[in-house]
Amino acid sequence: MSDDDLSEAQKKYLQGVTAGLHIARGIPGLSGGKKLSPDEIHIQARIRTQAEGGELCGQELAKAEKNPLDIWDEIQASAVEGVYPKGDDVFLYKSSGLFYVAPNQNSYMCRLRMPNGIFTSHHVRGTADLVETYGGGYTHVTTRANLQIREIEAHNPIHVLTGLQDLGIVTRGAGADNIRNITGSPLAGIDPQELIDTRPYARGMHYHILNHRELYGLPRKFNIAFDGGGRISALEGTNDIGFAAVRPKADSPLPQKPYFRLLLGGITGHEDFARDTGVMLKPEECVAVAGAVLRVFIANGDRTDRNTARLKYLLDRWGFDKFMAEAQKHLPFTLRRFPRQRCEPRAPVHKHGHIGTHPQRQKDKHYIGVVLPVGKLSCEQMHGLARLSDQYSDGLIRCTVWQNVVLADIDKNDIESVHKEIEQLGLHHSASSVRAGLVACTGSFGCRFANADTKTHAMAIAEHLEGKLELEQPVNIHVTGCDNSCAQHYIGDIGLLGCRVDAGNEETADGYHVYLGGGYEHEEGIARELRQSVPADEIPAYLESVMRVYLGHRKNGDESFVAFVRRHEIAEIKEMLNKTQAEAA
Repeated sequence: MSDDDLSEAQKKYLQGVTAGLHIARGIPGLSGGKKLSPDEIHIQARIRTQAEGGELCGQELAKAEKNPLDIWDEIQASAVEGVYPKGDDVFLYKSSGLFYVAPNQNSYMCRLRMPNGIFTSHHVRGTADLVETYGGGYTHVTTRANLQIREIEAHNPIHVLTGLQDLGIVTRGAGADNIRNITGSPLAGIDPQELIDTRPYARGMHYHILNHRELYGLPRKFNIAFDGGGRISALEGTNDIGFAAVRPKADSPLPQKPYFRLLLGGITGHEDFARDTGVMLKPEECVAVAGAVLRVFIANGDRTDRNTARLKYLLDRWGFDKFMAEAQKHLPFTLRRFPRQRCEPRAPVHKHGHIGTHPQRQKDKHYIGVVLPVGKLSCEQMHGLARLSDQYSDGLIRCTVWQNVVLADIDKNDIESVHKEIEQLGLHHSASSVRAGLVACTGSFGCRFANADTKTHAMAIAEHLEGKLELEQPVNIHVTGCDNSCAQHYIGDIGLLGCRVDAGNEETADGYHVYLGGGYEHEEGIARELRQSVPADEIPAYLESVMRVYLGHRKNGDESFVAFVRRHEIAEIKEMLNKTQAEAA
């Protein structure tokens, strides 16, 4: 009997039996083994799911059949043959940071990981050489302060992966059901107002993951961020685990030194920010606590439905008290409870402090935030930034979650020279209030989930608005291609969510749903929907009308965009918008 002779129900049953056999082989007592394997927690979670009547989703069956960390031979064989992966292997390859992105591009994308987003000039120069030889001649800075390489052909993934490892760059776990790049404050160690330098803790978390095999193959992907309390936010509230630096008030019983607050469950694509758990941590406790949270999630997260598999949904089912009680069981110390109101307020966030030239905490030193066109860097520009960093900076290139980079430790006497050389690279050291806050995911150019060509449309929006309006207040526009919300449209002043719109003759075209009034930190909030299904070619003019409504009705001439939007009901804004468009017609 062949597979073609089986019904879908029979196929699923056999898949479950096969997965169960593979699971049983790893269970002490069933297989005769005595030593618990690093995979044991995952094995037990799958068995528990099935025992409770749940049906493992396809990705869980694939992970049970073939551990994604043991797929090197398959990647190497496909490279030798010059073929791309098929079936479950497309998913499994992602655990090595390797994404087959057909049909949008018939090639691989490789995602790197670097704790706190800080690369050395050596890393950037070496990556540029690999990209020039084996990629598309450019990289993208991602919304996790990371780099990704695109247009890698079928014969070349091993060259890229081994070349990156030679440079000391890791890709393991950069995709699929794993903990993504660990982010931290982009100005760590140089920020005049930071409470904690996040670099050692992001680095500690990074290496903890790399050396604990059981922290791979989670129920779903996972994000962790450390915010040091400085002038630029690390967007920790959008992460599954966020560590937010605070200092107790002077009249509190705790010492007057910085701690981290533990936040859990952020996933703004599902309209939720991480919530404060009431737990206050010494910095050196954070990695252990994150490990405990991950173990509870691994054991109890949903392995049947990918749409409800993130940490948020386990917290929604259990509540925070039960979850934290379970996490406590995995810790050798007692979690410290402390009310948030007994901590000093967070220092103000500089919304566009990641762009332009600013003083550091070090005397006579400055950092320069370099504007990238929606995160894209050519090989020539990468070499140029590496050279600038070696000549004028500290030999580092700091990536940010806003898809730009920062050069630090610039002597005040060198600022003008660095500005000129940045411009010669075709980049910018200052930006309009539109371009500086422009964030766009990969879009349909290279992602099969995207409904629109986000990066192209984002640049068209910037060019149009800059030619029509002068804005004194910064405005963040986040352009994302699908509901996965890699560009986090719900936290933008203006958020655009890609969709397909009717183009006539049974054809569809790129379009966007429009959202207003999102924010983070002191402005934390989920954007509200203004309009659905605006064709992409109409978006620049439509947003111009939105901005003219804001400029014409803001208070005192200096009210921020998000404050203006939140002061009005959406129906009121629509009414003002209709009037503005009618007057312009």
